[in-house]
Amino acid sequence: MIEATGLTKRYGAKTAVYNLSFQVRSGAVTGFLGPNGSGKSTTMRMILGLDDPSAGRVTIGGQPYRQLTNAPRRVGALLDAKVHGGRSARQHLLCLAQLSGIPARRVDEVLGVVGLQDVASRRSKGFSLGMGQRLGIAGALLGDPEVLLFDEPVNGLDPEGILWVRNLMRKLAAEGRTVFVSSHLMSEMALTADHLIVIGRGQLLADMSVKDFIARNSTAHATVRTPDDAGMREKLSKALSEAGGLVQPEQDGALRVTGLELPRISDLAHEIDVRLWELSPHQASLEEAYMRMTSGAVDYRSTEDLRQGLQQPAPHPQQGYQQAGYPPQGQYPQGGYPPAGYQQQAPAGWGHPPTQQAQQQLYTQPSAQPAQPYAQPYGQQPAGPPPQPYAATTAVPAQPPVAPAAPAAPAPPAAPAAPAAPPVVPPTAPSLNKSDSEDAR
Repeated sequence: MIEATGLTKRYGAKTAVYNLSFQVRSGAVTGFLGPNGSGKSTTMRMILGLDDPSAGRVTIGGQPYRQLTNAPRRVGALLDAKVHGGRSARQHLLCLAQLSGIPARRVDEVLGVVGLQDVASRRSKGFSLGMGQRLGIAGALLGDPEVLLFDEPVNGLDPEGILWVRNLMRKLAAEGRTVFVSSHLMSEMALTADHLIVIGRGQLLADMSVKDFIARNSTAHATVRTPDDAGMREKLSKALSEAGGLVQPEQDGALRVTGLELPRISDLAHEIDVRLWELSPHQASLEEAYMRMTSGAVDYRSTEDLRQGLQQPAPHPQQGYQQAGYPPQGQYPQGGYPPAGYQQQAPAGWGHPPTQQAQQQLYTQPSAQPAQPYAQPYGQQPAGPPPQPYAATTAVPAQPPVAPAAPAAPAPPAAPAAPAAPPVVPPTAPSLNKSDSEDAR
């Protein structure tokens, strides 16, 4: 038997357990329940002598754990299933057996009990979470102890493993052992535990059987269903209310009746000639009763995920076109669509081809600054027919036509023979460098 009296544990300014007193009887499975941070693990560590209480005391069989003779053979515990990853399952259990004076043959026995005999030679670092839990349970059973403590023993187990642990706990309790189990699975505790110890924020909330705990922390009610007739339901509701019952309509058309026993509900329906299609009791579950009792002792509460800034509203069908630079559907831009092609401003020196007059002026005035034949503003169409497209080439433009010779001057009066005037030589084309050639193109 485990007995705690005034057990208190403080860590600096934080009180993990305060004035906790309870007894864990032999021959029964006692569930240890409480929200996260309520002090369950701290209490178990003080039972096993791993933490010293700040006040109070806890004993196993009338003695503190550290004063027990050959404690590993009298108390088995699973608080943390982590083991040395480089050791096999058999090596891990063999080390524990040698430290506690347990025969080596017991190692193979417990490996068979937990179902790990086929992987006994494998290193534990390759074990799954459920296999690690089985190995931890094997360590607790190694010394065949009379007192067993388990902290979340079904963590990571599959349905078959959970059923196995449930049957194992009840079998150990039936043998007269003391079984103290901490768990958050209310459904399993309802099927496994005979007695409950519930704590919240380090203080005792309940110490009673499972049946009494559910009865005291929940309200039983009856479900009553009549034929699909609104008048008949109203007639029955009025009769039940006058008899002292609390009647609440359900969404499926049934009536939820509180405060009246099932035989009394049946008699009232018979007296007013109302047929009943359903009259069934509803007993609250352990989870409902637990949540109702510990609602004020929960330290960590979740909030709704608003997802702010993560979900953007979908754009309107026309809004997507506007953001992309397109006009709304069904509308045309004022002034029509722009001309096809590139609409960006052309670089200096690029534009429409020069006219023949501009070319002639360029070549007949070599001393002047070379004109910019392509300086015409981009987008402004020249007068006359559009210029013909021309192929890009790197060759020098063809020589301009020779200007016609000036008319000959009238012959002077007779005079001494004078030397003949030199012939008129047509002007030659100016020499063009690379930049002038590119401008000419």
